[in-house]
This record gives sequence, C-alpha cells and structure tokens, in this order.
Amino acid sequence: MSKPMIERINTHVFGRVALLALAAALAAAPAALAQQEKKEPPKKEPAAKKTKQERSAPALAAFAEDKGRFRVLVDGQPASTEDFQIARAGSDWTARSTVEITSGGGAAKLTSHLRLRGDGTPVKYELTMTAQDGKRSGVDVVFEGGTARIETQTSGTAPFSQEFFFETPRIVVLDNNLYHHYAVLARMFDWKAKGAQTFQVLIPQDQTPGSVTLEYLGQQPIGGAKLEALRMKSADLEVFLYVDANRRLMRLVVPDAKAEVIRD
Repeated sequence: MSKPMIERINTHVFGRVALLALAAALAAAPAALAQQEKKEPPKKEPAAKKTKQERSAPALAAFAEDKGRFRVLVDGQPASTEDFQIARAGSDWTARSTVEITSGGGAAKLTSHLRLRGDGTPVKYELTMTAQDGKRSGVDVVFEGGTARIETQTSGTAPFSQEFFFETPRIVVLDNNLYHHYAVLARMFDWKAKGAQTFQVLIPQDQTPGSVTLEYLGQQPIGGAKLEALRMKSADLEVFLYVDANRRLMRLVVPDAKAEVIRD
C-alpha cells in the first residue's frame, strides 16, 4: 500500500496550520487535482503474523445511539467544533457530523455522512467541504468487499477517481478533522478481548490507506472521572482515546501535536 501508515493525521488533522488553513487548502485543490495522475492499485501484501497480545479487529461492533459536540484545542487554543450523531438506519447505522473551523475572521465547514453495517463494515461515505470563499469540494467513497472506490471533485474541475484494496471489508474511516470517526473506532474495539487489536483504515481526503493498532490501557482518571483508555498507534503517531462506561468517546489527546478533543 502507498503511504501505509497514518502519519498524515498528525499534520492534516491535528496540526494548527492545517486546522487554520483549511480554506486555503480547499481553494488550491483544483490545481492539485488537475495535476494528479491515476495511481495503480496498491498490491496486497501478506499479513504479518500476530503475537498473542495482538489480534485482528472483532467480528462484531457494539454500536449505540450517540449524539454530542466535540471541541478541538491546539496548544490550548480553540481550533474547531464538531456536532455529530450516530444513529440506527434500519439494520445499518449512520454517523453524521458538521465541523466548523474558524480562522481569519471566517469559517470553513465540513459535513459528513458515513453508512455502516451492523458489524462496522462501511457501505458509503460522503463529505462536503465549503471554504471561507464559498468554494466547495467533495469526496465520495463506495465500499464493496475489500475495495474502496474514491471520487474527489472540486468546483470547476473534473472528478478524480481511485481504488484501494484491503484484506478485509471491515475498513475504518478516519478522515481529517472528523473526530466522531474515532468514536466509531472505539465501538469497533473488542472490549471483552481487550489487548492490542489491528484495524485497516482509510483517510478519504488524503486518499491514503493504512493500518493502526488499538491497545487497551485500563482505567485512568481524566477530568475528575475514571475513563477507559485506548492507545492508537501507527509507525510514528500516538493518539489516546478515553471513553466512559457506555463506550462513548469523551476525550482524545495527541501529545506530540499538543492537541486535545473534548466532549461538551
């Protein structure tokens, strides 16, 4: 796989520059997309043997209705807010959110919609990004088996399409600036088995596949409450997730980026 780890989360999701310069990035997207060449699908690599402490993601997800708001702080300063809802949709589940990123007296906006099977397998993902100047970009992903078909489009340009192939259909979407995706990830963790578990992931905005390991750290006192802690690791990034007794994501911390996501 090209860029097999999630290093871009550090710069695109949690970095102050990325959060505050989203509008500029969206405005520059047409030229970048016009210069892109279609990439060859990544070759499947044989799965590495897992230790006794490291297991694959569980076969079932413990989804539950959830709704709330996250505040994002970078270096202690407000950077964005996200209003989200995870709800049933027949036998499936949907995860929706709206993100407001404020900078330079204006605001950029993201709206997302992710549809999932009951076991966490994604079906379809849609993202719309609106810059401060009103320009819009979009990302659509259709999942079928272990294949993710991505189409990216920006105002005034032709759509750009690409496919990625995974060893499992249970792909976790972890997109830039969308923190409720980590709430979905926490639900897909096997809380009975605990230990360390590996997940195949996709960052749609970056068109980047990869994998992460999620490890149970036990209970920790956070903000006057005892929360269950998980550590997500890739090759060069650590993210700490804290959930309550109902498995709701309450806080997310990226120490290296001095970033924190807090549930109101």
